[in-house]
Amino acid sequence: MDYDLIIVGMGPVGAMAANLAGLWGLQTLALDKAESVYENPRAMGFDHEVMRAFANIGLAEAILPYVMPYRASHYLTSQSQLIKRIDAAKPPHALGWAPNYVFSQPPVERELRANIASFDQVTVELGSEVLAIETQGELAQVQVRDRHGELRTVSAGYVLACDGGSSPIRSSLNLRMEDLVFDEPWLVVDVLLKEGAGESLPSTNVQYCEVERPSTYVVGPGRHRRWEFMINPSETPADIARPESIKQLISRWLDADDYDIWRASTYRFHALILEQWRSERIFFLGDAAHMTPPFLAQGMCQGIRDALGLIWKLALVRRGLAGPRLLDTYQQERAPHVRQTTEAAKEFGLIICERDPLKAAERDAHLLRNMNGTPGSTIRQSLIPGLKNGLIDDRAPAGELFPQPKVINREGVTGLLDSFTGQSLRLVIAADVDAGPLLKQVRQRLEGSQLPFKVVRLSAEWPTPSDDADHYHELDGILAQWMNERDCKVVIVRPDHYVFGGARTCEGALALLERCLEALNG
Repeated sequence: MDYDLIIVGMGPVGAMAANLAGLWGLQTLALDKAESVYENPRAMGFDHEVMRAFANIGLAEAILPYVMPYRASHYLTSQSQLIKRIDAAKPPHALGWAPNYVFSQPPVERELRANIASFDQVTVELGSEVLAIETQGELAQVQVRDRHGELRTVSAGYVLACDGGSSPIRSSLNLRMEDLVFDEPWLVVDVLLKEGAGESLPSTNVQYCEVERPSTYVVGPGRHRRWEFMINPSETPADIARPESIKQLISRWLDADDYDIWRASTYRFHALILEQWRSERIFFLGDAAHMTPPFLAQGMCQGIRDALGLIWKLALVRRGLAGPRLLDTYQQERAPHVRQTTEAAKEFGLIICERDPLKAAERDAHLLRNMNGTPGSTIRQSLIPGLKNGLIDDRAPAGELFPQPKVINREGVTGLLDSFTGQSLRLVIAADVDAGPLLKQVRQRLEGSQLPFKVVRLSAEWPTPSDDADHYHELDGILAQWMNERDCKVVIVRPDHYVFGGARTCEGALALLERCLEALNG
């Protein structure tokens, strides 16, 4: 066998998967037909879960110049009446990062690819096309044609198909996509404002719920702005994408001399989910497994969650630290999560895309009543579910995302908790628990195990150099409040930061650990 893992496709999902594979020490070959990053933006938003992943692979600081926190979204009628507002949660932030971001994809993607070089176990070959994949027992044989036209066959334990919405690998296997019945034509235009231009533009994101032409305006980082326009039945994609048509559409907001068109593309926004996410030793991630309308900015997020949820499981199975049935939990966990998020995005799309004047008037009245009857905004992250199935316990807070507080350790170093624990299994113990007897039994149970298992003991006081290295004092109270609200004293957290389960007592914690180990072993 040549590799543990072969990744096909080096968009943001494949590149993140390659970084995570390096983080977990998997011998990996990453392939892409293109020889460079696509120079035009496609995705424009991601959330705090994805930013946490960027931080986990050591990339958060490098991408900060190309990202900024996502602004609130205002939904306006044809009469410019506000009927809905979606906002982000206010500080302190549960995961340690702003809940949502906008970003310019090409420079972020370049940084994501460049970061792979920090992992010796990962080899990247650009300009290389996968021609065929054949499974033979415990191996996948992959035929590759490199940039020079030379053919060779390489083998791996597993293949990740991150090869996009048209996925040649998925097509070759005749795998079906379930259609959630959303199919709307849109024009997406990205512009770069010229110096001094754009002062009159909206300061926040706007959904123009207008029957004449639904449209969207998004404030990007720096001088980057995006408009999305629904294509009318009387128009063709080719006609509306012409520069003169684009300038006419944007003239409502800007003169043509105020900006340069970065890119303009027409799309059909779909809601599709793969029925079978795994075929023998091939796993499907990102757009190859699902496509969602863009109205919650969750498309790229979902693909990166795929990688976050799968790579650590592949690593444990490859090392013999977990049973192969653990890999069955990939689709069990991800498919329901994707379905619920896609349905939410679809519902927002149906709100925005309504073209019937009578139905639009009913929509406006309904949303206005809801907004007036419920103070405050809809919080964007409240629409994103946790895990309902798979490798989780059967009681709360299982399946929730684990918070990430800012902490200080015994050496006086402060930082977000992940920076001390990394992506590992974690046993987190509240400050008011006598942890000594519990940890003695935990260490006896794990003696000789190579599982990446770390202990986090929260301390009511600042740790001192004489304390054990697993003592941390929380600086913002986020985690203590979270545990109190869920009435748990001990929590087991998965490497992808989802909670396996919680317990109120030391006895319950030991039982929880046993259930976790049993689940890992299948």
